[in-house]
Amino acid sequence: MNQLFLALQHVIQSRRTIKPPKMNGSQIPDEQLKEILALADWAPTHGNTEPWRFVVYAGDKIREFCLAHAELYREHTAPDKFMDLKYEKLLHMGDAASHVVVAYMRRGDLPKIPALEEIAATSCAIQNLLLGATALGIASYWGSGGMAYHPAMKDMLALREEDTVLGILYLGYSDSPAPSGKRIVSFEEKVRWM
Repeated sequence: MNQLFLALQHVIQSRRTIKPPKMNGSQIPDEQLKEILALADWAPTHGNTEPWRFVVYAGDKIREFCLAHAELYREHTAPDKFMDLKYEKLLHMGDAASHVVVAYMRRGDLPKIPALEEIAATSCAIQNLLLGATALGIASYWGSGGMAYHPAMKDMLALREEDTVLGILYLGYSDSPAPSGKRIVSFEEKVRWM
């Protein structure tokens, strides 16, 4: 096999989810973050709508985002469902991350393109970003919990009704080795040759 394929295979097979508490607080140089965001920009896109968008938080802005996220949870959760532990988790989720990136799909102006395709394109952009992070030794976590999918998050980010938040990405470095990868369902069960 050629070297480029092997290098790509290694990056794809090495990508792992590293939860933010396992990050060590070391800072990613902004230039490197810009480089992996630029990789995201090369995702496939139907009709050249390029629907992926990223809101980047760094430094003190991470604490501000996490506080706002936790407060959204408090404001939009019924008292009988509210959990102090979840509030604290959201409040401190970014404590050891270098950057927090909210990824969302900005619906294009071509109504003939289904929203699902715009979401898929944005997901591809996120995967490009995660693979770029892996290649640079950056730990990553694609979170969808808390208020990520709640309309209040869209309001906080000043998004339009037709836009969709796809997740909150926590990026940083980790001293812990990445866990080994596994697949539960065999490759052969996922592919049907005709």
